[in-house]
Amino acid sequence: MKQTCLVILLVVCTQVFGQEGAFIETNGVKIYYEIHGEGEPLVLLHGNTGTLDSWNPWMKELAPSYKVITVDLRGHGQSTYPANDATHKQYALDVYGLLDALSIDEFRAIGFSTGGMTLIHMATMQPDRLMSLVLIGATSYFPAAIRDEMRSFGYENVSEKDPGWIEHLKNVQPGGEEQIKGVLNNFARWADSYDDMNFTPAYLSTISCPTLIIHGDSDSLFPVQIPLTMYESIPDSHLWIIPNHGHYPPQHGTALGDIFLHTITEFMAGNWDE
Repeated sequence: MKQTCLVILLVVCTQVFGQEGAFIETNGVKIYYEIHGEGEPLVLLHGNTGTLDSWNPWMKELAPSYKVITVDLRGHGQSTYPANDATHKQYALDVYGLLDALSIDEFRAIGFSTGGMTLIHMATMQPDRLMSLVLIGATSYFPAAIRDEMRSFGYENVSEKDPGWIEHLKNVQPGGEEQIKGVLNNFARWADSYDDMNFTPAYLSTISCPTLIIHGDSDSLFPVQIPLTMYESIPDSHLWIIPNHGHYPPQHGTALGDIFLHTITEFMAGNWDE
């Protein structure tokens, strides 16, 4: 942490809610982040193959109440790429490097999929820094049953079977094919990793902040037994299983999206009791 070097390479203050876009140099990479709004710090972490822009639809509602910090994880978006050795633990160290450089001690956090898995690392590394935690479509380990499917998400397979996804990623990842290969091949590498996402109930029990676990009952990657185990293991936790819903967060602007937004904002505001 003390070796983290704060290097502001770019500052943009042209959008609503006082957005600032900048780079932090930490752990040998440049991490791009944006800040929207004022208030308690709220960190938002995207899923694998995504970028911080995936949170833009929610910014109008979140930025008036929070200092929202969105991050391009290493290898994604405008952050350093490729990241062929990226792990969720490394993502966690990068985000802590960013927060330390910004002199942010305590914070709230929301993470989707890989972003949620990164937050599990962060919440077990330094439990006292998390004020509240929302995990969406995350897992504490990779079940054997999905590891073959994860291998199928490698660049070669996807480019052959789903060229439409490649075209979508060209609009999302500014580094083009080299960067797209990096983020897709993460899945294949993680399929053979057994020491990154491997949190036992005893380890999960060290998470001390209020935690909301949100999971679709039709999630094609991580079966509902996993969020149930996390709920049973994390002392101050709540579980919302969304019926007939898949891996991704509810879409902003829909009826379910409105319920989702109301639920997480009420939870983070501390308006829930036992």
